[in-house]
This record gives sequence, structure tokens and C-alpha cells, in this order.
Amino acid sequence: MTKLGILTGGGDVPGLNPGIKTVVNRAIDGGLEVVGIRRGWAGLLNFNPDDKDAQKEWIQPLSKADVRTIDRYGGTHLHTSRTNPGKVRPDDIPSFLKDSYPFKEGVKTVDCTAHILRVLDYLGIQTLIPIGGDDTLSYAVRLHKEGFRVVAIPKTMDNDVFGTDYCIGFSTAVTRSVEFINALRTPSGSHERIAVVELFGRNSGETALISAYLSDADRALISEVPFDVERLAKFVAEDKKRNPSNYAMVVISEGASMIGGQVVEYGQEDAYGHKKLGGIGQITGEALKRLTGQDIVYQMLSYLMRSGAPDSLDRMVAISYANLAVDLVLRGYAGQLVALQNGVYTTIPIDTITQGVKRVDVAELYDTENYKPRVKHLLGKPMFLY
Repeated sequence: MTKLGILTGGGDVPGLNPGIKTVVNRAIDGGLEVVGIRRGWAGLLNFNPDDKDAQKEWIQPLSKADVRTIDRYGGTHLHTSRTNPGKVRPDDIPSFLKDSYPFKEGVKTVDCTAHILRVLDYLGIQTLIPIGGDDTLSYAVRLHKEGFRVVAIPKTMDNDVFGTDYCIGFSTAVTRSVEFINALRTPSGSHERIAVVELFGRNSGETALISAYLSDADRALISEVPFDVERLAKFVAEDKKRNPSNYAMVVISEGASMIGGQVVEYGQEDAYGHKKLGGIGQITGEALKRLTGQDIVYQMLSYLMRSGAPDSLDRMVAISYANLAVDLVLRGYAGQLVALQNGVYTTIPIDTITQGVKRVDVAELYDTENYKPRVKHLLGKPMFLY
């Protein structure tokens, strides 16, 4: 084995670059050549073995010099996309593949996996390290089932990859969120308003829950539990009156919904069937204003949660995951996901991620009646209470 590929897919998070750097350094020290695949799975989908002039746009050989300083900032040096080569839409298929993968009437997507395997063989990549969330890694599972060697690293600021207690990006997202929630106390208190702060979190409300817990927000609305806005309004009005500065703080997941309502989505579905989320905080704020008669401060933190350099915990996990992944490759292992379970680094079969969903333990961590974080038992809980 001489050549290792690495890619990052899905939303960027702080910690990816330290992970990429560590993979490159550890692999080269182990005698491997490293190839960076740019823009996630799109790099392999758009790579044309017959057009050498265009290949540099999608593939980047990586040396220690190439990655020497990338750990000093956030984002991903390799760029990213939400491409799913197993389900490619007509608008997304490269022109050079259109004859090989014709769309029949009534067929919305085509499976370009045969092309992906051809490209990997052409590049001489024997093992691939994809870094991503459950969507990106679901296609890594597909490659594994096709017989290709994969060792995966989990990342998502929602912390919702099934099988691992921790994903790269989560700690920094919480850190950013707590900072901004507390910063918004200034205008909220000055103007004596109710603040509604919306955080990323499609299906898992863990980021919003932990951020609300650490910032001591008055109420937290999470993706797992639909809420009664009239009951919320009564709580928040009492919270505001009880506060000497006459304001209240509400934290809400973008995937939250009112009882009887729907998750707020918009735009076209991505390659994994997801539409964009966002706006439930504004809708909730407008309802609270109508029900309480109080003015609202609405703030969607959005990409601010995943911006900038990683905190120390995400650096630690990213570097450790990367070292563990390359060690597995050097020892001849494949079909694995590196993971943390009960505070211990470990590995699990990669197809574990498709065998369940990871959500907030509502019974243990959330007060469904009062819309507040509630830790029923701390003894035996891991550091992040997941």
C-alpha cells in the first residue's frame, strides 16, 4: 500500500484542517503518499481521467509543506460539497459522463459509483479517509460495500453521527454559541426585550441544548420535542418579569417545530434529500411578540457557529482521530470509523452509522414541560452529557 486519499464533505467545521494536517504528516512518516481530493465527493465525480489539463482542479497531492500552516485557521483546506455520487441529478452530472449515465424518463438521479471506483483505480488510491457527517459517510459505507478500503472520521457540529459520542466541530460550535448568546444579553437587556437565538441543528437539538445549558438561557427549544408556543409565551413573560434587567433569552434549534406545525424548510433538496432549514426562530419570535406584547430581538447565528479556528478540544479530537485513522491504515485495517465512546478512543464498523440515529436523550437531559435543559443524573455521565 503506497497511496492514501483524503477528502472532506458536507458543512465545514473548525477542526478539519488540524485533522488533514495530521493525516498527511502521519501518513508520510509511515511511508505513504497522500492525495487530497478537493470539494468532497464532487472531486471524484468530476475527475475526468481522459482530460489531464482539468485534473488539478479536483486532485491535489499533499506534502508536509502543503499543510504546514493550515491548522492555524478554520474551514477545510480541501474545500467541500454536499455531493452524493450514488444519487446524481441531471444538473450535477459532469458533461463528460452524460453519455455513460443517460437519464431515462421518470428517473431523477443516476448512480455514478462505477465512475468513482474507476477514478480511484486510475489515481492509484488504495485507501480513502473521508471526513464528514452521516450524509458524507453514508457514501463511504457504499464504497466499503463495493469492496473499496475506507477508514472514516466523523465530523458535524450537530454531533449526530450514530455510533460515536463525539464528532469534530461540536465543541467549537457550542463555544461560539455560548459566546454569542451571552453577548446578545447586552442589547436584549438595554432594550428590555425577549431574545430568540436560533442555532444550527436539523434533527438533533444537542447543540442548542448544551449551549442553552452552559449560557443559562431561560428556555431551550430542541428539534426532538415540538413546543406549545402559548405555553412558551407564558414562561418567557414570567422570565422577563423576574429578571432585574427585564429581558429573557430563548435558544432554539433550526429543526424545532411547534406542536401541530412543521419544520421550516426552503429551497431545493440537496443530494441527500435535505432542504435548507432556518426561520423557525423568527416565526417563534413573531408569535411571542403577538402573545406577550413584548418586542423581540431575533438572531440566527447560522455560519458564525462554524466559523474561525477550532477550540482546544476540537484540535485534540481532530488530531487524535487523524492519528488513529492513519494507524489503522498502516496496520492494514479498513471498513472502520474512528470514534469516542465513554470518553475512550475506539473504532467501530463503518456501516454502524447507517444502523440508527443519534438524538438528545430527552428523558435524561430535557424538561419537556418547561422547555429547559435538565440533567437528571450526573454520576456516570460523560463530559458533554451525551
